[in-house]
Amino acid sequence: MARKRTLIIVFVLIGLAAAALATHFALDAWQEHLFLTAAPQQEGQDILFRVNKGQPLSVIARNLKKQGAITNSKRFLALAKRKGKGQSVRAGQFKLNTGWLPDVVLSELTSTPGILKRISFREGLNWWQDAHIAEHDGMGTAEEFKAAVHDRELLAEYGIPADSAEGYLFPETYLLSPPDKNRARVMVRTMLDQFFREAAKIWPAGLPSHAEIHKAVIMASLVEKETGKASERGRIAGVFANRLKRRMLLQTDPTIIYGLGPDFDGNLRRKHLTDKANPYNTYVHPGPPPGPICSPGLDALRAVVNPEQHKYLFFVAKGDGTHHFSATLAEHNRAVIKYQLRRNRKTYRSYDKKSTQDKNESDEKK
Repeated sequence: MARKRTLIIVFVLIGLAAAALATHFALDAWQEHLFLTAAPQQEGQDILFRVNKGQPLSVIARNLKKQGAITNSKRFLALAKRKGKGQSVRAGQFKLNTGWLPDVVLSELTSTPGILKRISFREGLNWWQDAHIAEHDGMGTAEEFKAAVHDRELLAEYGIPADSAEGYLFPETYLLSPPDKNRARVMVRTMLDQFFREAAKIWPAGLPSHAEIHKAVIMASLVEKETGKASERGRIAGVFANRLKRRMLLQTDPTIIYGLGPDFDGNLRRKHLTDKANPYNTYVHPGPPPGPICSPGLDALRAVVNPEQHKYLFFVAKGDGTHHFSATLAEHNRAVIKYQLRRNRKTYRSYDKKSTQDKNESDEKK
């Protein structure tokens, strides 16, 4: 009899346990259903959510719950793994909404780049001009940008044989997700990465030595500053190549201006043309300047690597955005008289950015 009672008790306990287990699974299934089909808030509100590079999904899920984007971090973690997206969450800043379902939140984090900032750098700017653009657009301060441009470890990493990344800050419109920290450094690194991607188009068989690339960047920066006309870049590159072969001075104003630095007042004077203390003064120092004077675009770099073959040694701005090219000094002097000394100051324009009081004098000396 006692044994029978024991068996009854055992069966009852088993039944109760099974019922409890069934109830637990039913409750869990219901909670899972609610998690998947009910948003944290009926009338949702936008929130900014950041995912840091290398952040574990478990931490991301906990942060989502903290900010009210989901109601259960463990269930979100399981959802991501179940859908095969456990490793797919991207780093960046995202605009989420507390009225979204977990599946929508997961999709936003794994299939979109998040909030992207658009920042544009045009051809022909030097590093301190780029620094001000970066600061204006929220990518760090100008001082932080300067520090990154001159960072020796970063320069060594990219094989840049100079004390700054001048010339390698590739001009482009960038779309990127601003990080929480080191924004200026991230911006500089992004521009350097872009430069070497573009350079591969110039040398498809493989990049040459860092020294050869640097020489090309220096000359391309001169071409970039001398003309805004794509059709003239190869010809101007050819003029510089011809002058260097003949050991002639390059005599280009933009190099002097660069050597004068950020404090240049825009007025190029005669004393600047004879200043031997300026290492970038190509009116007195032979050969190319010691470094690039701006960041050239792809067209200028291509022009230097494949310059136009001709006999021109001189060029002068015509005032309509183009240049007159000459093979002899006599022809050049006649062009200077025609296009510079007798120019119409009301209609004159030049893409070489040399509209200064002493421009005529410098052109006469070329």
